[in-house]
Amino acid sequence: MAETQSWEADLVVVGAGAAGLVAALTAAEGGAKVIVFEKERSIGGTSNFFHGTFAVESEMQRERYITYSRDDAFRNIMEYSHWRANGRLVRVIVDESGLTVGWLQRWGVEFTEATINMPDSPRTYHVVKGSGAAMMKTLAEKAKEKGVDIRTGTPAKRLLKEGNKIVGVVVEHDGEEIRVPAKAVFIASGGYANSKEWIKKYAGFDLEVNVFPVGNVDKTGDGIRMAWEAGAAEEGMGMLELFSVGPWGPDFALRNSIEMVAGQPDLWVSPRGQRFCDESVAFYDTSLGNAAARHREGYHYRLLDDSIKNIIVEKGIEKGLGVEYPPGWRPVDFDRELAAALGRGTKEAFAADSVESLAGEIGVDPAVLKATVDEYNSFCKEGRDRLFAKPLKYLRPLKGPRFYAVKARTVFLGTMGGIKINHKMEVVDKRDTPIPGLYAGGYDAGGMWGDSYCIKCSSGLSSAFATNSGRIAGKSVLLYLGGASEGR
Repeated sequence: MAETQSWEADLVVVGAGAAGLVAALTAAEGGAKVIVFEKERSIGGTSNFFHGTFAVESEMQRERYITYSRDDAFRNIMEYSHWRANGRLVRVIVDESGLTVGWLQRWGVEFTEATINMPDSPRTYHVVKGSGAAMMKTLAEKAKEKGVDIRTGTPAKRLLKEGNKIVGVVVEHDGEEIRVPAKAVFIASGGYANSKEWIKKYAGFDLEVNVFPVGNVDKTGDGIRMAWEAGAAEEGMGMLELFSVGPWGPDFALRNSIEMVAGQPDLWVSPRGQRFCDESVAFYDTSLGNAAARHREGYHYRLLDDSIKNIIVEKGIEKGLGVEYPPGWRPVDFDRELAAALGRGTKEAFAADSVESLAGEIGVDPAVLKATVDEYNSFCKEGRDRLFAKPLKYLRPLKGPRFYAVKARTVFLGTMGGIKINHKMEVVDKRDTPIPGLYAGGYDAGGMWGDSYCIKCSSGLSSAFATNSGRIAGKSVLLYLGGASEGR
């Protein structure tokens, strides 16, 4: 096996997403020699797609008189997880979050607003100008300026260990395995969202059948496997960042008018034509994803009619989708896009002149769907949802003359666990003893969550866990290397 001395480093980072690049830049800022190995030919991964990040007590929040505190956030996140999360890990991520936004700003990442992206939630969402892709570009440029060597198309294969200490990695380069000596390794390879075997084993879903990954490419759990082979303990396997979206497939542009209309909190039914939740969970991706995931078919249907469609087109959407489509945005292209989809023979959206005919289109018992719609309309007329207690403002009856259904798939943004870490981002073994020289963060690490992604009290927490775990790991590595500057 070859050994390339020019690749010898103080720190090797496995993965060039948000966690990896932040860790690399933090360590380089403190004087460490850093190499980043990325499996794909481009950087960023899932981090390219986020629009904002969680933080509390940031300068942006102070300027806007936002008083939601670190203590508030810590309590709410831990209560959301029913204290299944690692309290010390949650505490340090929350406490560091405002400082990390300021650190990112000093490196040239631009934020436009501190806001919320769902009702009745704290204003913790710091919107990134140009989305995550812009942040990844800035971090990569600044890291290179500090001497970080970023090697794309170079997957890490396994860790090198002497005694109980990590001393480097083996990577694949031009078809050859190469030993890369290093004093520390940070694993941030992005989870296992594309591993059919692991998704089935740990989450119980059949990938691309009843659950679909969004924005993930070739994430097969490489970093997690490497850490386990080196003695790391396991934590959080099977936890997915679930939500639901429809219509789905290559025939539909991302964020189309059909999706905007169908994503509103109107009438949703199971694959058997029965209502299954308070549809106002539409505002909270985790609740939406958990409700949708109960249908092991991997989809449900969202129903509306001309009267509802016309209200949405005239007055705008209630539920926004990302920062580009805020509440009040008007999906004026709905009729044109639906006609085009129906003309292509889509099986993701349907239209009919009666509820019974619509039932035939989507393959459910007409009597069941008619009973569901009739019951729902009676709740709308009474002004009280006697089944799921949906707020009155979202009770809109389906009266026709045309009725529509959109197939909504259960999807996920990433896997959220695998390697057990402590609050210093040190990887620990089954006795909770740190493995010297080994660190992990982002989608590869467990401990930040309970059984569901905490969203209502902490908008943008997934991206914040990536950036903050990377920054904390970078500082921990500097201390491990011998008390270099913490990089603040």
